[in-house]
Amino acid sequence: MINFIIVTHGEFGAYLIEAAESIVGRQVHGVRSISTSSRLSVPEIREKISLALRDLSNPDGTIVFTDMPGGTPNNLAFPLVKDAPRTEMVSGVNLYMIVSAFSHRGRLTLERLLEKVVADGQKSIRDVRSIFQLAAAGGR
Repeated sequence: MINFIIVTHGEFGAYLIEAAESIVGRQVHGVRSISTSSRLSVPEIREKISLALRDLSNPDGTIVFTDMPGGTPNNLAFPLVKDAPRTEMVSGVNLYMIVSAFSHRGRLTLERLLEKVVADGQKSIRDVRSIFQLAAAGGR
């Protein structure tokens, strides 16, 4: 089963996990949230990420999610992830991506799951007003 590490500003990652579990069910193993904070030093955060990568490494693979490209979580995780075997990284994590990851982690390969969560994350970003305007116009 593919494992997940979610590295975010503050407790955002923990809240994403909690919300996704309320939708698809508790994820007992293979999921960890790491929060960055001004109360922690860069070496402390790096160590937390490094330990999570070691603990959650497995032959099926690991996906590291971060909240935004160029942010501290992304910038601290990437140097540790780039050479880790069977480990991928996705930035811009949202709830739909985590729900998708939890739902398909036991059925898809690492490569297919990575494609799916990225596509699902992009698909979930919508201008809702335009959707309703299109529906009101009869789908034209």
